[in-house]
Amino acid sequence: MCETAEDGIGISNSVPAREQLKRLGLRSADLSELMPFARDLANARENRDSHIGFVGYNKTVPGNKVLIAVDREYDLAVPNAVAEALREKGAHVDVLVADMGDPDREFDHLDEVRVIMRREPWEHNPRRWEGMPYIEDFALRGGYDLLIHGKGGPIPKTDFRYEQIPWLRTEHFLQHSTTYPLDLHLLINKKKWDPIWEYGRGGRARLTDAEGTDISWTYWEEYYDGTRYGFSLTPRNGHLFGHPVPPIIAREDAAGVVAGTTSHFSRAFPQVRVELEGGQIVNIIGGADYGDAWRDLLEESQQTQYPCFPRPGLFYLWEVAIGTNPKIFRPSHIERHSSGGFEWERRRSGVIHMGFGTLWRSAEEKWAGERGILYGHLHIHLLFPTLTVTTRSGKDYTIIRNGRLTALDDPEVRKLAEKHGDPNELLREDWIPQIPGITSAGSYDEYAKNPGAWIYNQKS
Repeated sequence: MCETAEDGIGISNSVPAREQLKRLGLRSADLSELMPFARDLANARENRDSHIGFVGYNKTVPGNKVLIAVDREYDLAVPNAVAEALREKGAHVDVLVADMGDPDREFDHLDEVRVIMRREPWEHNPRRWEGMPYIEDFALRGGYDLLIHGKGGPIPKTDFRYEQIPWLRTEHFLQHSTTYPLDLHLLINKKKWDPIWEYGRGGRARLTDAEGTDISWTYWEEYYDGTRYGFSLTPRNGHLFGHPVPPIIAREDAAGVVAGTTSHFSRAFPQVRVELEGGQIVNIIGGADYGDAWRDLLEESQQTQYPCFPRPGLFYLWEVAIGTNPKIFRPSHIERHSSGGFEWERRRSGVIHMGFGTLWRSAEEKWAGERGILYGHLHIHLLFPTLTVTTRSGKDYTIIRNGRLTALDDPEVRKLAEKHGDPNELLREDWIPQIPGITSAGSYDEYAKNPGAWIYNQKS
């Protein structure tokens, strides 16, 4: 199903993915088509997580009161299917639809900046996909046993059970990723977390990518104190942190270049390149409107001393987040806001999204918001990364090679996959990005000048 280019990067010939995209191009699907997936989720383990393969609602019992809260850009077939599956278990389920403003439209280059960067307490203008405080308060006051709400980011501590609903579209929901075998997915994550957490301490990481990234950093001892969110003995499965999260220490040494053409929530932009020294962005090149806005924010924040960073300035690297589910594929109509944008595909195994700025819902964001100071973090996606961890003793562990998570070829992983079906199918990526000069014919330099013209005109 997959050929290999001269540089070792796979070229997708995934007919099932293309057929599903064509079949699911309309806004809705018949509820009966969604119910098998919804029933599986109703019986899947609750993990208090947002990442595909780790979401479940199995603690629901007869008499439970459940609130499913979404915004109006969701295809309502998704929450309605989940609600029906939980009602079949004897739960009482309410579905709440929040009106979050503008009607559906095409993305532009500045959407990510508008939605992520803040200068006020985030509760005043919550990021629509990551959970809204007034809905969480409503669930508490209403005595709900379970809130199903939000599609990304960490879940706050609450007195009730809280799971997310990351499937904005029916074509998200009907992917094989939705009910990927949990034990297999956990083993894949462990195989890639151990080299970072168990063996990486005191070692080095190098990250490159076919679009121009080349960056390295040290895994300093201070980062292994177990207190940092997602960088501890218990990893954030599905979103493995390849770099420690704030607070960033004084001797942080991440240096090099990060380059790409996509982020979470914007139109694909002409290639942007950010240069780092000492873990901090010192220069931003290109990127059209996205780059211009980022340069303005860099200047605005360069004299601010944030409590989580060793020196003044906002844009430190902390998020090197590794996707681990091979069954994610890019949705259709990716140019439209209702598609969820490129945020969805960051979950695919081997894709890395790089984040620069403050940690979401952190103490430093509260500190900045209360003072009217700029905060937030911006992204660049790496679709074909190679990440290698070198231990203090000089042993190399390749986490990702040319966009493929190496755990998918691990003998122990393949053996476990055999218990669930065909390992070749279970461990094959359902989608490989097609970019000229990398995985398809053409010139990358030409693509990088106007990537949207290529991405939004692809028909498969």
